[in-house]
Amino acid sequence: MKKRIAILGSTGSIGKTLIEIIKKDKKNFDIILLTADKNYKELLKQAKILNVKNLIIRNEKSYKQLKKQKLAKINIFNNYNSFNKIFKKKIDYVMSSISGIYGLEPTIKIIKHTRKIAIANKEAIICGWHLIKKELKKFKTTFIPVDSEHFSIHYALTNNKISNIDKIFLTASGGPLNNISKSRFKKIGISEAIKHPNWKMGKKISVDSATMMNKVFEIIEAKKIFNLKYNQLNILVHPTSYVHAITKFKDGMIKIVAHDTNMKIPVFNSLYTNHQKTIKTDQVNIDKLNFLNFKKVDTNKFPSINIIKKLKNRESLLETIIVLANDELVNLFLLKKINFTDITFFLQKLIKMKDIKNLTKKKPGDINSIIFLNTLVRKKINKIIY
Repeated sequence: MKKRIAILGSTGSIGKTLIEIIKKDKKNFDIILLTADKNYKELLKQAKILNVKNLIIRNEKSYKQLKKQKLAKINIFNNYNSFNKIFKKKIDYVMSSISGIYGLEPTIKIIKHTRKIAIANKEAIICGWHLIKKELKKFKTTFIPVDSEHFSIHYALTNNKISNIDKIFLTASGGPLNNISKSRFKKIGISEAIKHPNWKMGKKISVDSATMMNKVFEIIEAKKIFNLKYNQLNILVHPTSYVHAITKFKDGMIKIVAHDTNMKIPVFNSLYTNHQKTIKTDQVNIDKLNFLNFKKVDTNKFPSINIIKKLKNRESLLETIIVLANDELVNLFLLKKINFTDITFFLQKLIKMKDIKNLTKKKPGDINSIIFLNTLVRKKINKIIY
């Protein structure tokens, strides 16, 4: 029987990776839905290759362009309320890979329609894990994290329990600026900030890697997903990105999970479970194993890491505020409106403000309150700068 699946954000890097995997095994899949924000040409191309009957495109202009194509055999929608029309019964798998905070709403809405969901959206997990977790439990949906670090922890937990975890070390390549002196950081331009040495990623996540804010986010994600305390989580700089996570258990055993710097591996394993299929990868790299080279993060060079010290184990809005503020600041950097070092500077300035501190005492609310907070934080950032 064919696996019935949906891909939220099919025109992004994770979505495209999944589609490349599916194309090699088309006979075993029925793609019920693909979604995109603006890229209607790529979305349509994917739909034709995979014989997809339902498309959602959020951007109004792109939606109108797609409707002009007069596609008799494809249903075209422009909002996520159409999930109820599209899914008549539970499907087998969903990949949620819409980037940014706007990926939260569809992620929550689609959980009830699927048996398994793989999530590759940091913002959705950080800002809305309390909502996602509730839906997963309510509809008995299995969850798999797709970030290489969190997938590696998930993999290390095979035949073990979360309660047995003592410490976890997430690895960081050091990003595009690992070998660049801090004295040059103020003059770092977009091209340098997005030139990651190991991974092919979008501009936003590449800048997060350059500031190392991505590691702050990954610590928050790991804390939420695996129900850990912040003092159980650590970061190690590992320039080759061969090891993704090190998990130390209370029985003294340590599991080191390593794989090629290719997101195809966690994506493939989220789709195929119980070793149903094999994937062609590089041979074990002995040279890399002999020179793993781990070291602590230089927090003077990457001050964003110090934000972790401000995080509390109790539920609060601080993590959500950090994500939303960083998103706006990275956007302003990519628009050439602020310098590279301003990203961390203004973020730290924001979370010290009295009214923001008062907000962080509150617990995360429903999706509407998160969207309202998103608008508020972005306005606050622009007010601080201008």
